[in-house]
Amino acid sequence: MSPATPSDGRALIAIDLGAESCRVSLLRWLPTGPHIELIHRFANQAVERPNGLRWDLVRILASLDAGLRQCAAIATEGIRSIAVDGWAVDYVRLDAAGQAIADPFCYRDERTAAAESQLHQRISPVRLRELTGIQLLRLNTLYQMAADDPAIKPLRWLNLPEYILHRLGGRAVSERTNATHTQMVALDGTWSAEIFAALGQPLATAPTLVEPGTDIGQLQGELTTLPAFTNTRLIAPACHDTASAIAAIPDAGDDWAYISSGTWSLVGTQLRAPINSPEARAQNFTNLGGADATICFHKNVNGMWLLRQCMESWPLTDLPKLIEASTKFPSRAYALEVDDPDLLLPGHMPDRINAQLRRRNLPELSPAAADAPEMAAFLFHSLAARYAEVLRSVAAITGKRFRRLYIMGGGSQNEFLNRLTAEVTGLEVCRAGTECSTLGNFAVQLSALEHEPASHWAARLTTAQHS
Repeated sequence: MSPATPSDGRALIAIDLGAESCRVSLLRWLPTGPHIELIHRFANQAVERPNGLRWDLVRILASLDAGLRQCAAIATEGIRSIAVDGWAVDYVRLDAAGQAIADPFCYRDERTAAAESQLHQRISPVRLRELTGIQLLRLNTLYQMAADDPAIKPLRWLNLPEYILHRLGGRAVSERTNATHTQMVALDGTWSAEIFAALGQPLATAPTLVEPGTDIGQLQGELTTLPAFTNTRLIAPACHDTASAIAAIPDAGDDWAYISSGTWSLVGTQLRAPINSPEARAQNFTNLGGADATICFHKNVNGMWLLRQCMESWPLTDLPKLIEASTKFPSRAYALEVDDPDLLLPGHMPDRINAQLRRRNLPELSPAAADAPEMAAFLFHSLAARYAEVLRSVAAITGKRFRRLYIMGGGSQNEFLNRLTAEVTGLEVCRAGTECSTLGNFAVQLSALEHEPASHWAARLTTAQHS
């Protein structure tokens, strides 16, 4: 039988980078069992600058350093390892010393609009899909790199979670779950020379590909002056936060699907091998790397971004109260096309929603804050309908018959949306929780350190106390 506790009783740290908030969490092995504590959380958002929509990297690094120091003060038993997961696709260019040359672009920056069409003149969308099995999304790394200034293309680059690990002392690598989301990795698991050539991006600038759970070195720098950080290892977990979240699902069956519900809703299932059939390509499903040599087969659906953007137009901050008020409004005979490209852009979301309805010759909704619950209800019904549509496609393409649907991420707290989703899908909806990325991060770390599957440690950690 696999051990219930690790061979080394030191603590572990999981850093989870989010597009809206970032977290530093600590896993300790107490006499009562595993205990996970959120040590430091800080808000995160892209900043509009004259040179584009950017992430404030200096602020992120300083906040992470503060969180790590807090962990060291608490975990007097020592810290065994640190791992970082986060949102995919965004990256930093490195100078000769391995430092970022500038704050990284946010994937929502509009520079990719022109770059997408220009790249498709050099390599077709059909060919990109054939090579990678990855869904065509304008936010993917390759479209961002297509928009880069030719002067910086000879520079090395790292996706953001791997860059954080590199700053802490780890080798410069690209972890597989994150690498696949660049849409620059071929189905055989290697960087695609054909895609790099089309980008005008030297293949030599690509980081070494590694598997989830790879030990990439020992913590270096000022933090090592703290006693807790003696001989602390750096682990590349499932660096893509969605892959980390899926790794936290403690279900050994093959009859479940998932929705990672946050800024985006990622709707799909887990596979042992990619499916790049004509049907999968036509419906733009993706085959992203997962933990334990799996494939995350899913489709991006616009998510809670819609509501958050609407709330920026309303003087409202109480989300639970808004959700409760929205339950009083029934479904309409029509739904919002939530994946309309215009709804992926920031700002004036109620107006964007009504612009779509006008284009479709459908009744508009009041954009006034007083009528916010009605618009919120419309969004929730529309999202649930879209989830059901996508899940039917997943079942048809994979041949699976689903019984359970795990919903994870911040959107899992929306009981109204969960209920609507259960009604329209006919599936048992299981709320996997809001901190699944952190849980999966810890599970993959333990898998690397203890040589047991991540699924074993995920099941063990579901009983962990949280604070």
